[in-house]
Amino acid sequence: MQAYLDISHVGMTFAGKHDSVVLSDVSLSIQRGAFVSIIGHSGCGKSTLLNIVAGLIRSTIGGVLLEGKEVDSPGPDRAVVFQNHSLLPWLTVYDNVRLAVDKVFGRKKTRAERDAWTRHNLALVNMDHALDKRPHEISGGMKQRVGIARALAMEPKVLLMDEPFGALDALTRARLQDSVMAIHQRLGNTVIMITHDVDEAVLLSDRIVMMTNGPAATIGEVLPVNLDRPRDRLALATDPAYHQARAAVLAFLYERHRAPTTH
Repeated sequence: MQAYLDISHVGMTFAGKHDSVVLSDVSLSIQRGAFVSIIGHSGCGKSTLLNIVAGLIRSTIGGVLLEGKEVDSPGPDRAVVFQNHSLLPWLTVYDNVRLAVDKVFGRKKTRAERDAWTRHNLALVNMDHALDKRPHEISGGMKQRVGIARALAMEPKVLLMDEPFGALDALTRARLQDSVMAIHQRLGNTVIMITHDVDEAVLLSDRIVMMTNGPAATIGEVLPVNLDRPRDRLALATDPAYHQARAAVLAFLYERHRAPTTH
């Protein structure tokens, strides 16, 4: 069966006085509806790989196919949620999402349909109560909810998330993780998430891709997370399978940290 998203032998070298090889021979197949986390130490090229899938940069070697078509530029079929919410400060919550909706569906949906779709996606992330507020009037967690709503409103084939909860406090982070799990369960969308957080990766993912240390980072191991969905974080606290997955990721990261030049 052909992969929905196919990352094939991707390598990335940044040219300079001394060329920097960031990624080397990265290959990964992702099926439709999967939630995949990419984890590794700082400098292992996680965000670079995500940017290649997003079409923001082109790999030096290899490439990416989405439904059999080459990814060579940004497009609405791949929406990115960054750690920084990137909302336009002069626009309201509603208008920040509506801007993306108009861009993608301006010729496909009527004005009334675009209004309803904007409101629907804000309701998905429980932000329909704050339509008229501007970014400076809402919390960091709320801003991230709006960023997620904006991405979902584009109806992307792949949702790309680059440490989307990294700047949030623990309680807000947990609530947003639960929201993302619920949305994924409801929509069955395909998600790739960059994270440094082992517990987050195990909680949210179907598979965890563990990167070796840079330079010339590659995929060291891919761990299937065999936990039933929907998932309850309190129930998982006593689940042996959860702890086994968590221990496997920690062991990998610890060994790579101890021997950063060993692949």
